[in-house]
Amino acid sequence: MDATPTRLRIDFVSDVVCPWCAVGLMSLERALERTRGEVEAEIHFQPFELNPQMPAEGEDAEGHLQRKYGMSAEQAAANQQVIVDRGAALGFTFDMARRSRIYNTFDAHRLLHWAEGEGEDKQRALKHGLLRAYFSEGRNVSDHDTLVAIAGEAGLPEARAREILASGAFADEVRIGEQFFQSHGIRAVPAIILERKHLISGGQPPEVFEQALRQVAAEKRKG
Repeated sequence: MDATPTRLRIDFVSDVVCPWCAVGLMSLERALERTRGEVEAEIHFQPFELNPQMPAEGEDAEGHLQRKYGMSAEQAAANQQVIVDRGAALGFTFDMARRSRIYNTFDAHRLLHWAEGEGEDKQRALKHGLLRAYFSEGRNVSDHDTLVAIAGEAGLPEARAREILASGAFADEVRIGEQFFQSHGIRAVPAIILERKHLISGGQPPEVFEQALRQVAAEKRKG
């Protein structure tokens, strides 16, 4: 029996101000830990903006979410508690009191696109850094100085990050990526696509990802 892990391409379509995207990523990584030795993941983080028209200065998070989803304050609070609990179970801290505003994320996606070319580990480190900065620390992920600092924390060169943000670098690539996944029916995130054809939607539990990883890997081994 071949003991070589089966390498799977995983496209993780998401936004950095999407709480269920953080839950989904942590769940996926938990599943990958459970399938270590069987599956080797090649993760590509793909762009999706929940609020592409959001101004750079952002908007009050509580009011925005209530208007966008038609929820009362009580419903919004209950929904947030579910997210906080799911994150805690997976080792991710949501501090909703610190996450007081929703921000535009286009520049964050430009940095993520650049980071992919710097190596898979760098892109994943930046993705984690952005999610943690926003949801755990309440930092402004549209502010250029903040984004440069987060890039540096992820092991990326800060000077290059600042150059990218000061220019229009990778703007076209991000827009093309967004349009590609939207044209293929992605309307909500996270959307996790295995081997470019198997879709898992939402912040599913690790067991769902684990089962899918094993099934798709088995299919790939059969050819």
